[in-house]
Amino acid sequence: MAAKEEEISFRKETINTLLSSFFKEDKTKLSGDAALLMAEMLKVFVQEAAVRSQKQAESEDCNQVEIEHFEKILPQLLLDF
Repeated sequence: MAAKEEEISFRKETINTLLSSFFKEDKTKLSGDAALLMAEMLKVFVQEAAVRSQKQAESEDCNQVEIEHFEKILPQLLLDF
C-alpha cells in the first residue's frame, strides 16, 4: 500500500490569532504576507520535526514514533530554527 502524503497547512486566521496574542499594543497589525510566511515556516518546522522523530524512532528499532522520540530531537531542532 502506497503511503499517501498529505499536505500540512495552517489557516491564516489561526496564525493571525496566535501571533496577535503576543503583541503588546492593540494597534499592532499583522499583514497578510507576514501571516502566509509564518504559516510556511510552521509547515517546514512541523515536517522537519516529523522526519527527525521518525529517524530517531528507526535508530532505536521502534515501529512507531512516540513522544519520547520527539523530545530527543527537539533541542537540536530548536537550535536549527
